[in-house]
Amino acid sequence: MYVSARTDYAVRAMLAIAADHPHLVKAASLAAVQDIPLSFLQGILLDLRRAGLLHSHRGVDGGYALARPADEITVGDVVRAVGGALTTVRGLPTTTTTYHGVATGLKDVWLAVEEAIEGVVNHRTLAQLTVSAIPTN
Repeated sequence: MYVSARTDYAVRAMLAIAADHPHLVKAASLAAVQDIPLSFLQGILLDLRRAGLLHSHRGVDGGYALARPADEITVGDVVRAVGGALTTVRGLPTTTTTYHGVATGLKDVWLAVEEAIEGVVNHRTLAQLTVSAIPTN
């Protein structure tokens, strides 16, 4: 699995927003704290909002908040919202890959890789990650 900067930024942004719940988080503040270019982040936040993962509120007191509880949003939800398929082969969905001859069994390997990745990202929620990030004294 290749994790693009866009995907990494999206997950980090969602974690920061989840950690500040129920307060609204401004894009500029989020960009500064997470060291994400603001113009890049704005596009990511738009994709996350379109996917139903964020709500945006306009105005001086505006910002972003989770659209669902953090324990109902998985890393996989975020990854798919900004990057599409979790795995691809030569840029195409793994399920559409075809091979012939000695390589016929290779599709099963790529499907198993996809299943393993889904098993991790679809079962790890933002709430689990934000709880594990809270420092203990």
